[in-house]
Amino acid sequence: MEAPHHQHPVPPPPAPSGAPPGGDGAPGGLPDRPMGDSPGGVRNERTVTVPTAEAMRELGVRLAGRLRAGDLVLLTGELGAGKTTLTRGLGEGLGVRGAVTSPTFVIARVHPSLTDGPPLVHVDAYRLGGGLEEMEDLDLDVSLPESVVVVEWGEGRVEELTEERLHIVIARSTGESAQAAGDAEQAAADDVRTVTFHGVGERWAREDLAALG
Repeated sequence: MEAPHHQHPVPPPPAPSGAPPGGDGAPGGLPDRPMGDSPGGVRNERTVTVPTAEAMRELGVRLAGRLRAGDLVLLTGELGAGKTTLTRGLGEGLGVRGAVTSPTFVIARVHPSLTDGPPLVHVDAYRLGGGLEEMEDLDLDVSLPESVVVVEWGEGRVEELTEERLHIVIARSTGESAQAAGDAEQAAADDVRTVTFHGVGERWAREDLAALG
């Protein structure tokens, strides 16, 4: 399956002051929980603390061991939160081909498996202002049954793909004030990420998310 290379003329939504569009930029505040209700109210949640970028990558590697073809993962996080770093770990854990980077300008990339596992479809929906209808040309509904699909900024856009999904919310502090004051210890503390996993549907109700950390 070849990676779609579409560039959309749709302008990005307004970014917060100082935040460039795409990548790990955030168009708004983080949600308290994923949009939409799970089927039958089935939900599985777990929050872990991630101290460094390397730990974020390692978390992605661990999570990859619990993913399978047909899984949809939605990533939400502010500027520099580590969404692409987490996805890089997923790619490593899934054993896929190619370096996982932000797919901002091509919207989506497909990383074929180098083993017998599923390919990784990595999507950046930040520049897509509408819902699932604007993503139809990416054929995600076709890709999903045979792939692991990871969508940055997918909340409110791709939930219609499946009633069972894993929503990951990454929160961080920039540490800018501490760095300006020369407080290295406080700056390191501010760089810690909090990663919350919201498993929606029966498929994720059966997963032991506590084993992730």
